[in-house]
Amino acid sequence: MKIIIIPSGFKECLEAEEVASAMDKGIRRFDPTVNTIVIPMVDGGEGFVKTIIRIKKGNLIFIEATGPVGEKVETYFGMYVENGVKTAVIEMAAIAGLKMVPHNQRNPLKTTTFGVGELIQAALDSGADHILIGCGDSGTSDGGAGMAQALGVRFLNQEQQVIDINGGGDLHHIAHMDLSNVDARLSQVQINVACNWHNILCGTNGVAHVFAPQKGATPIEVELLANGLEHYANIIKKVTGIDVKTLPGSGASGGLGAGLIAFTGAQLFPRYEIIMKYIQIEQHLQGADLVLTAEGCLDRQTPNGKIPAEVARLAKQLGIPVIAITGTIGKDAWVNYTSGIDAYMSIIQKPTSLEKAMEDAAHLIADSAEAAVRQIQVGYRIAERKYRKGII
Repeated sequence: MKIIIIPSGFKECLEAEEVASAMDKGIRRFDPTVNTIVIPMVDGGEGFVKTIIRIKKGNLIFIEATGPVGEKVETYFGMYVENGVKTAVIEMAAIAGLKMVPHNQRNPLKTTTFGVGELIQAALDSGADHILIGCGDSGTSDGGAGMAQALGVRFLNQEQQVIDINGGGDLHHIAHMDLSNVDARLSQVQINVACNWHNILCGTNGVAHVFAPQKGATPIEVELLANGLEHYANIIKKVTGIDVKTLPGSGASGGLGAGLIAFTGAQLFPRYEIIMKYIQIEQHLQGADLVLTAEGCLDRQTPNGKIPAEVARLAKQLGIPVIAITGTIGKDAWVNYTSGIDAYMSIIQKPTSLEKAMEDAAHLIADSAEAAVRQIQVGYRIAERKYRKGII
């Protein structure tokens, strides 16, 4: 049997490589002779830099920058050279990710992307010709205003006084913005962004309404954020002429996508389109009997460009069955049956706390992978028995 293991990471818990290793371990516990091919996938969030740099045989560069709650933290970006082009790889989750926000401070009204701007500056200082940014797993919703400030954008109030934007809750104070001090080097580099193409900045399906609750926002705070981002988008259009409200990807990472478009001239791409340039999976799918994928939460948002759905789409073109292993089965998870996932299962088999589940995640994932292939084996035996009896 040839099984392709193509998981994403479990947010705030295990990176994709750790999930893949656990799945492989579970399968081999059942049958060590199974031919498994392990392809950890990243979607622009946690693990993005390390995966790309490993593939490109580049280097990690460690620096100190501003974390999402305003304190200095150690972070990193990657650098590699190919065909004479020096590329910096940045992962917003490594400096402004949700996992970096203490649980008692999870309020997107007060978290910042300032550190993302500092990472971009560090990449420019290192001589980057090209910057690749992964947007995902954010703990912010400031529309990239923090990042913009780090790059030289000045935000002004009604009295034309410079103000600090320290989170999405401050966006409504902006009356004007001054771009005269923006780092000039930004116009000399190509910036590409891997993001969720389906996320938009404003409206009923805007990023505040869809994702802010996951970052700790109450219903009232969600509306404050939504109104603030709408106001912010109006100011951006007034000053730059760019209407970022509903551009594809503009809502990525709490609106960081919009800020990257408006202030750095970045081009946004569906994250899977970017990642597939680095991680080739089609050739490995040839001749596969089964694909196992995984993600932390499988729900109605999964078909909107998330790894399990994209993997299933490719597998279905080749007629390969797909099973997804997930930490949580979320709302309307059944829609994934329409996206090519044939079956899914949660790693949680008995009542437990979130903390305990995350602590035991690798073991639970291995158990689930073993259970999946054991069930497949049962199906094989039933089919074999019927075949011998001439029923099929």
